[in-house]
Amino acid sequence: MRDPVVIVPWRPEWADQFVEARDAILPLFESGEAFVEHVGSTAVPGLAAKPIVDMILGVRRLAEVERRIPALEAAGWEYIPDHEAVFPDRRFLARPKPRPRNHHLHAVELGTRFWNDHLVFRDHLRAHAEDARAYGELKRVLAEKHGHDREAYTEAKSDFVRGVLARVGAR
Repeated sequence: MRDPVVIVPWRPEWADQFVEARDAILPLFESGEAFVEHVGSTAVPGLAAKPIVDMILGVRRLAEVERRIPALEAAGWEYIPDHEAVFPDRRFLARPKPRPRNHHLHAVELGTRFWNDHLVFRDHLRAHAEDARAYGELKRVLAEKHGHDREAYTEAKSDFVRGVLARVGAR
């Protein structure tokens, strides 16, 4: 059974948790071969979020990640290939292996829509407090409504995300 969707106030330690995780991942790749960004609501100061640090790992080719899955697993990440049935252009890992999770790692090729949209959305929310507040309130309402259905929760947020990306010209 998946964990329920719980939204909590923003925590400053999420930034440190990201840095710690990023600094453990990057040595697994040759210099300049991979980039790791903090994305999602935990990356936006002041924004309420699920207490899971979302990260995006950008590489030139997904094969670079696939070769390092054993090393990532040795570092405490769980590779979850089931996600590839829906998202074939992404490799997904999470930690810790036993639930509840506190980190998600989405590995994609640099310059893809997934990579670009996540960075544009994050940067927009960081720069526009009114949109961040509205998004936080939407997430609270949706967590109450869809707390035990992550897919419904995620889908219900998608119109807001698409609207922001359309306004900033990302789509």
